[in-house]
Amino acid sequence: MKKNILVVDDSALMRRVICDIINSDDTFQATDVCRDGLEAYEKLKTRSYDGVVLDVNMPRMDGLELLDKLQKEHIKSNIVMVSTTTTKDADVTILAMERGALDFVTKPSNVIEAKGEVFKNELLNILNAVLKTERTRSLERKAPVKPVVTLARSNPSAGKRFKNKIVALACSTGGPKALQSVIPYLPANLDAPMVLVQHMPAGFTNSMANRLDEISKIHVKEAQEGEILKKGTVYIAPGGKHMEVKKCPDGSHKIAFNDMPPIGGLKPCANITYDSLRTCGFEQVVCVVLTGMGADGTNGILELSKSKPIYTIAQDANTCVVYGMPKSIVETGLVNEVLPLTEIANSITKNVGVK
Repeated sequence: MKKNILVVDDSALMRRVICDIINSDDTFQATDVCRDGLEAYEKLKTRSYDGVVLDVNMPRMDGLELLDKLQKEHIKSNIVMVSTTTTKDADVTILAMERGALDFVTKPSNVIEAKGEVFKNELLNILNAVLKTERTRSLERKAPVKPVVTLARSNPSAGKRFKNKIVALACSTGGPKALQSVIPYLPANLDAPMVLVQHMPAGFTNSMANRLDEISKIHVKEAQEGEILKKGTVYIAPGGKHMEVKKCPDGSHKIAFNDMPPIGGLKPCANITYDSLRTCGFEQVVCVVLTGMGADGTNGILELSKSKPIYTIAQDANTCVVYGMPKSIVETGLVNEVLPLTEIANSITKNVGVK
């Protein structure tokens, strides 16, 4: 049976293009359309949909206002936002995911882009990823899941103590929402820097960094070329740039950007970040893999484990929006802990310590 999708956009052209894309896939059908959030609210009060494709800027009631109403009235929906890369829209999109949206696609800037393969593939890939299971409850309302802990068989450093560490975190689909259950729960004096790769287009990573910084004790920022890593700071790879960690002659470490083409459509790519840590001066790398489609991070962590002691934490299936990236690294046998999302910040802090 096809999954029913509601399309909400004030542009008649975008509604038609999005419906055509949805209907081109045998998995979905665009069942209804709405011109603004108010119309969508009236439909969602009385009818359930498998998914909702929601515009950000609309008259009468915009996407963020609709999410607020749905959240307050406990109306559950699997929502994917469609957002432009303007600073204002990017800020709103980050807030939208904080309020329950699962992910977003970048809105085309013209008709040619809207009817192109890039937008079509991006939208269908995200819909397929977030709707392939029937997990319609928000992460906060899931029944408690007992943590599953496994000792990594092929990790000879398990159980050893290291003083000088770095945390390297990777996530994708569902990541912006998941990060809000991790980063704000880290202490300001975390005894390590963190480098973070979230698959996002340019323009959105800075908004995400600023929002996380607002609600966190630890300092969060979008990484800049050449800056020296400091403990108690989270450095987010900018959209459109691969991020590496380079050791300096004085023993410190700096951020370096790699302008290679996208790898598997990804830029930033977590594998590049993990690979760069093979020659770092940190005694141990704490690798964290959260929700996301695909397997980015796995090859990088595998190669890293050959030259550097690692400790690996993966998000469990029940709390992932998409159990792709964590599943891939779990299957390698290199994972030390498989944990529910709400347990991950505590595990990072325990493994790294405070200064």
